[in-house]
Amino acid sequence: MDDDTVLDSPFEVIVAGHICLDLIPELPDVELTALLQPGALTEIGPVAMSTGGVVSNTGRSLHRLGVRTGLMGKVGADQLGQITLDLIRVEDPVMAEGMIVAQGETSSYTIVISPPQTDRIFLHAVGANQTFGADDVNYEQVRGARLFHFGYPPYLPRLYADDGAELVDMFQRAKETGVITSLDTAMPDPNSPGGQVDWRLVLARTLPYVDLFLPSLDELRVMLGREDEPVSDAAISTLAAEVLEMGTRVVVIKLGARGMVLRTGEGGAPHTDDAEWRNRELWVPPFVPDYVVGTTGAGDASIAGFLAGMLRGQSVTQALTTAVAVGACNVEAPDALSGVRSWEDTQARIAAGWARAPLTINAPGWEWDKNWQVWVGPHDKRNRKG
Repeated sequence: MDDDTVLDSPFEVIVAGHICLDLIPELPDVELTALLQPGALTEIGPVAMSTGGVVSNTGRSLHRLGVRTGLMGKVGADQLGQITLDLIRVEDPVMAEGMIVAQGETSSYTIVISPPQTDRIFLHAVGANQTFGADDVNYEQVRGARLFHFGYPPYLPRLYADDGAELVDMFQRAKETGVITSLDTAMPDPNSPGGQVDWRLVLARTLPYVDLFLPSLDELRVMLGREDEPVSDAAISTLAAEVLEMGTRVVVIKLGARGMVLRTGEGGAPHTDDAEWRNRELWVPPFVPDYVVGTTGAGDASIAGFLAGMLRGQSVTQALTTAVAVGACNVEAPDALSGVRSWEDTQARIAAGWARAPLTINAPGWEWDKNWQVWVGPHDKRNRKG
């Protein structure tokens, strides 16, 4: 990729895929069952309205971290679509230039039920995401960027149809432009067509064209058909190795309150000769947020932190540290974006001695690196014998 082309491009990163409008009511601190009693009227607080989905959550988080980011998603020509675009344009009109307004289609929205100290429930309408396909990506614009990040294929029917034919086609075409390619997932709904897909096959076909693969643990277990197997710390490492064997160069598994696990192969990080990224196995504990208001978009924000760190030339441990820092900032606000701080503020908070959550790993061979505040795994080159 020509450096002059990158410098002339308005964007360093293109984020494409699923986008929706999130409606997040403020809920009282009561049991979830109390909120869902038939015939009962439950008083709740004001509603926060925010763009959601990977295009917004990761894309706009990257923008807040100082990374020039272009968004590629699809909305309908309706009021919800206009609100979605307006919320993006208020932050930066240029970000929305790659968005598609589909005549005759409805916009996607999600009602996010996020009680305090409880994981979220999503009520989701697919809307215009139903027709988003490989041809909706502007590959010439991708060519001028440094990284192409795509997310939520289980919510994009055209992308998972025919064993992921369009998903594979899209990543092949993106890879041919010379950029770094990155894939995030979402939890397949077992009651939807996306839940009937052979995701192991889709990943096996797609990951050879994906440099960075960033699923959550639960998503990965379902996609590999391992959801009924016991979860152990050793099994997490095995899952990471399995997807590396499918062809991706870097896998980062999001673990929520237990941080993130990274494994890389011999190739290390794309577009760098830094040996520090090769053959690594690291587990980074999360930072302790001042308070937890909501977890909407926390994983997407963490990914934005990781990508921003990598693009800024951080080491692998620094990029992981930035990732969990951005995720911890995220949960201090009810929506997916309000808690995300600037790059400078995030790094200052880390440097000020921000406390980490205690983390114990119940698997042999892991060693604590006191300097970097990260666990180093048995498959990491630092721990290999011979």
